[in-house]
Amino acid sequence: MKKKSITIEDVAKKAGISKSTVSQYLNKRYEYMSQGTREKIEQIIHELNFHPNESARNLKNKKTTLVGIVVANIRHAFSTEMIRIIENALEEQDIYVIICNSDDNPEKEEHHIRALLSRKVDALIIFPTETNATIYQQVVEEEITVVFIDRIVEGLCVDTILLDNHTAASLAVSKLVTGGHRKIAMFTLPTKSAISPRIERIEGYKASLNACGIPFKTDFLYSGELHTLQTGLTKMFQLKEKPNALIAGNDLVLREILHFLKVQKLTIPTDVAVIGIDDVSYADIYQPSLTTIAQPTEKMGLKVAEIILNRLENKEKKEAGVYRFVPELKQRDSS
Repeated sequence: MKKKSITIEDVAKKAGISKSTVSQYLNKRYEYMSQGTREKIEQIIHELNFHPNESARNLKNKKTTLVGIVVANIRHAFSTEMIRIIENALEEQDIYVIICNSDDNPEKEEHHIRALLSRKVDALIIFPTETNATIYQQVVEEEITVVFIDRIVEGLCVDTILLDNHTAASLAVSKLVTGGHRKIAMFTLPTKSAISPRIERIEGYKASLNACGIPFKTDFLYSGELHTLQTGLTKMFQLKEKPNALIAGNDLVLREILHFLKVQKLTIPTDVAVIGIDDVSYADIYQPSLTTIAQPTEKMGLKVAEIILNRLENKEKKEAGVYRFVPELKQRDSS
């Protein structure tokens, strides 16, 4: 078995200090460090036989490296978890992160991007909102390292990390059909702005229904703003033929569905089966526990950090790629 390499985090943990303090020591920045702390770090480095990543240190010693993260909506569990993983991975290399939240507002997003550019950030990680193609193009033309997360922006050659959304929706439909459900409805946030995950999940939903021999019904698909979902659910459940299974397009939609079913005193899964695309922290403790389609956030976040580090260290041009990750069905009691 390959021996686990020692990291800055291991040194910091044993010394009882922060990772940034260890990084300062490694980069010979002793201005605010006591002699005792320096000696303690040196001793533990020898004890653990720690060898820092020289290529990363060479990159860092040139200047303070800043990465800006602009997130479309930090309320999404996926977004917050991705930011946590990316920030931790970059901190390991003494790279500092500035986080901005756009609240799904393209104007606010553009403001954040311009502000970060004025701060001379070395790289940008963007969860794109809608149609800010002009500012995205400017970032690309200025040859700033950039990675998009969760959404494809057509016409731009940018490293992009996202889920295999077709498969995610297909897993949900297949699971429900296996459980005997054929009246399967789907709820998503708006698709009018061509936000790729929403469109791809709907396409996957339709294709999977077709593959299972179930006709697609327009009445069983609702896309709208979050504040309209209760109305959309009410209207759907007033239909003569009501759905007996619901797929939530993301975690925020799932909360609205659960609220509606609780108010209507509909039992999960006896009256209505439920599956959410995107895992949620409360899935295991909710009654009944919630079946979800999980994104591999750990792998995705580490891939983002890897791309950023490689792009910053290796200035030669590499073809940008789109990296899709396979979702996982988390079978629980709601389906």
